[in-house]
Amino acid sequence: MRWGSPARLQATSSIRWPETVKITWFGQSAFEIAGSEATVFLDPFGSMAHAPVRWDYPPIEGVEPDVLLVSHEHPDHNGVGAIEGNPHLVRSLAGTFKTPAGPIVGVAGEHDDVAGTSRGHVVMFVLELDGVRLAHLSDLGQPALRPEQVEAIGKPVVLFVPVGGGPTLGAIEAEAVCRQLDPTWVVPMHYRSPLIDFLEPIDETLSLFGEVEMLKSPAFEMSELRREAEEPVLVVPDIPRVSDRRAESG
Repeated sequence: MRWGSPARLQATSSIRWPETVKITWFGQSAFEIAGSEATVFLDPFGSMAHAPVRWDYPPIEGVEPDVLLVSHEHPDHNGVGAIEGNPHLVRSLAGTFKTPAGPIVGVAGEHDDVAGTSRGHVVMFVLELDGVRLAHLSDLGQPALRPEQVEAIGKPVVLFVPVGGGPTLGAIEAEAVCRQLDPTWVVPMHYRSPLIDFLEPIDETLSLFGEVEMLKSPAFEMSELRREAEEPVLVVPDIPRVSDRRAESG
């Protein structure tokens, strides 16, 4: 079921996000979220050279956040060695944590649809930077959130949600979870891109949202998303490539 009919998004002045929040997708479920006073990195991957799948996302390099969040102990999510500096680390733990980026809430969830008995647990992280509430759903595999999880997550402005199926939510389940949380913006993750050869592609997810914004870069600032829509907007960052990293470092 679609949220609505496709529409061309027009810039407006009625919604203005903080100029200081920047989001960068590094591939899979790895994101850097930079605010005016702190930077948070979620679910980094390390070397995947020995993985039994094709993995051509560029390595994570030159990243030195204030806070590092690891949602669960799978190699495409727990590559803490790729992160530089000495960040405050919250690793695979649910709870409420005091961090340099302010309070961060970890909400317990399951990596499968059988109460975690197959693939274990994940932690869904909720944080606020510069007044923007963001929620990262990790490798959620539950077909729906329980009421207490919905309450703990709240209503995010930005929701990062897996859409690639397999061990996580597929397109239909992800859309249903988005309805539960009613975010302003939805950023899909953990799906088959041209750089990996597993999971499902994003095509079905694109068909389920009436408002879609395809970006030209894996990095974007909230100030670029000055859009007005009556339903959540699917914001799709471009695929990260080595040239993007070189451009940013230069």
